Amino acid sequence: MSDLQVLAVHGLGEIVAGDDLGELIAAAAADRPGLADGDVVVVTQKVVSKAEDAVVAVDPDVPMSHKPLVEEQSVRVLRRRGDLIISETRHGFVCANAGVDLSNVERGTAALLPHDPDRSARRIRDHLRNRAGVTVGVVISDTFGRPWRRGVTDVAIGCAGIAAVVDLRGTTDALGRELQVTEVCVVDEIAAAADLVMGKALGVPVAVVRGLPAQWLRPSSVASEVVRSPAEDLFR
Repeated sequence: MSDLQVLAVHGLGEIVAGDDLGELIAAAAADRPGLADGDVVVVTQKVVSKAEDAVVAVDPDVPMSHKPLVEEQSVRVLRRRGDLIISETRHGFVCANAGVDLSNVERGTAALLPHDPDRSARRIRDHLRNRAGVTVGVVISDTFGRPWRRGVTDVAIGCAGIAAVVDLRGTTDALGRELQVTEVCVVDEIAAAADLVMGKALGVPVAVVRGLPAQWLRPSSVASEVVRSPAEDLFR
């Protein structure tokens, strides 16, 4: 891989329940940047949740009115500190507040994580293939914090048509040494790269990442591949 492009998709407009994201993305991307075989389309979780009606009402005058939703969306609470809860969702993700989010939604509402982000990604991918005639990968992204590091970054919570993890074990490094443990979470890298042009307040929920290795595009993939099992997790 020598060159990589990350291109914002503008013009989607406000997404509401029942919208066909594949149709809207195909139309918005038709002129610029266009879509080509091998592209990876990154879509933020928030618009997926809106389209799938995973947005619920909360009391706008009670700052912590979304906290019962956090408990409801958690299968296990790992840590509590003040108003912050770190919990595990039914998807296996460990994140703040079970992914319940008040940003970029109407006041008095909260967005939940999509029920099945991998299925959401497959639907968008299938529609883009049928509507635009291209074979692309799709990543559903969300903003997560990370243990031991400040700040947040976007990661993948769903994917289709793109490898979640690329296993480099058995290959050699630049000096010819065999790699023993290296597995690269490429969907998280793609999600983070896309966030550089989507931002947190720019109103750009979709980006196209172009120039990725063709061998990373795979017909079957799931984001659950990136979740480390408790048996392998030294910190749970």
